[in-house]
Amino acid sequence: MTSNTSSSTSPGDVDPAVREELARLRDSIDNIDAAVVHMLAERFKCTQQVGHLKAKHQLPPADPAREARQIARLRTLAENAKLDPAFAEKFLNFIIAEVIRHHESIAEDTLNGAETAAPRS
Repeated sequence: MTSNTSSSTSPGDVDPAVREELARLRDSIDNIDAAVVHMLAERFKCTQQVGHLKAKHQLPPADPAREARQIARLRTLAENAKLDPAFAEKFLNFIIAEVIRHHESIAEDTLNGAETAAPRS
């Protein structure tokens, strides 16, 4: 694999317009990353509530049928957004695994009488 770090162009040789465009694009990327983090935080707030509801009613932490529907839905959304559906599925599977881990922890805490314990990260 070839690295671009050995380029003959030093940072001082880059056209100022190119540096400005890079800065603009990187600012956009940083803003999008911040939005993604905030959206994930909101999503996990909701899934924590689901975990408490499941624990209270002794429902299993995982729901394979729902997970399958969500993966299919996300793959379609990804295709429509011109995003690699396989990447979107991997991303959702990562999130689902974390949610299930939280739900298991909440169920265990509820079973042990620590229903109001802070969620583990």
